Amino acid sequence: MTTFAAVDLGASSGRVMVGELSAGLSRGVALTEVHRFDNRPVRTDGTLCWDILALYQGVLDGLRKAGPVDAIGIDTWGVDYGLLGADGALLSNPVHYRDARTEPVIDEVFAKIPPEKLYAETGIQFLPINTVFQLAADTRARRAERLLMMPDLISYWLTGVAGTELTNASTTALLDPRTGRWSAEVARRVGIDLDLFPPLRKPGEEAGTHAGVPVYAVGSHDTASAVVGVPATTENFAYISSGTWSLVGLELPEPVLSEASREANFTNEVGVDGTIRFLRNVMGLWLLQECQRAWEIPDTRRLLDEAAALPRRAIIDAGDPRFLPPGDMPARIAAACAETGQPVPGTPGEFTRCVLDSLADAYRRTIDDAARLSGRRVDEIHVVGGGARNELLCRLTADACGLPVIAGPVEATALGNVLVQARAHGALSGGLGSLRDLLAHTQRLTVYRP
Repeated sequence: MTTFAAVDLGASSGRVMVGELSAGLSRGVALTEVHRFDNRPVRTDGTLCWDILALYQGVLDGLRKAGPVDAIGIDTWGVDYGLLGADGALLSNPVHYRDARTEPVIDEVFAKIPPEKLYAETGIQFLPINTVFQLAADTRARRAERLLMMPDLISYWLTGVAGTELTNASTTALLDPRTGRWSAEVARRVGIDLDLFPPLRKPGEEAGTHAGVPVYAVGSHDTASAVVGVPATTENFAYISSGTWSLVGLELPEPVLSEASREANFTNEVGVDGTIRFLRNVMGLWLLQECQRAWEIPDTRRLLDEAAALPRRAIIDAGDPRFLPPGDMPARIAAACAETGQPVPGTPGEFTRCVLDSLADAYRRTIDDAARLSGRRVDEIHVVGGGARNELLCRLTADACGLPVIAGPVEATALGNVLVQARAHGALSGGLGSLRDLLAHTQRLTVYRP
């Protein structure tokens, strides 16, 4: 038995999971959550930030509760970063991607490098949260000696060794996905000093040690780890990593950098083993989470039961930027329905049904576009992450897409994290197909047919 600690930081909570890898006839991965902690953003001087010190304390508490392990791996969300001074100290709390600071600089960036050129160089879908826009708006960067993406910052504090893991680096819109190296052209045009970034490292490389335990770079962008954790047995699969965000797309051997792909707002992020995550960011369960916050109704089950008894009545564009900030989500959904001449939801159940139908419709459009743009056939859809528990959403997705939906594992991100660690440590071998085969034969999955 070998044991691995997976540090997984999400937009609303963090946790430390322990994965035990057994050998022989009982070969498989058993996951145990040993510590979970809230991720509550803070607002300082009008800027929305991550409370990174509280997150790091949660990581340390979790690793202590995990007890002796053979290795550690870290994954988080993408795009955000911390800035260090010459003494190695953090200059300030990392800014939250939902802060509005990038809005005034987007046109300035595009005046320096047209969106067509930026996409041709980096293949990253346009989102105001992209690191390239954050850096253009960040006056602190001029005082910094080092920039560390979020998982690399945690890794640095654990090990004292600075590096930039490749899958997370690819979310910046500063990396060339064809070469796996920084785009000097983009950096020069926008005025970003690439020397801020420590050397790039690939998933599976040792990042350092913490208390004598190796810390491995994994697919440190949580979606990269989640895609490793997709239990697919065919190449012709689409995935939906479903949580606060929905990351919907295909795994490809090469990026798709066409103008049609840019116009469809698809991203080409680097995955584990040199793969490309060809995907579109869809707003995800954030829509429902913000509704629940407004209603002060924490019971999701009740809302889903009400929604299941209702017919489909209204569809909103789940990718509309109006839904990105926190706030009164029901009012924004109601306004979107009214603007398009559709029935305006009146009850929490009706709003819930509208959100889920809209997500299923967005998934259908995204998967159809991904298949068309890449030339890849899709035979099945894998839903992983928290959304795999949402039976109604999975059924609506199967119906909307006309394809079987395979739901699970819920803990795909932690499993992908553990599997890459285990392979780096020598407890497993083989490519992604071998790792996924282990999951396909040992994880509990549910199939929804249209």
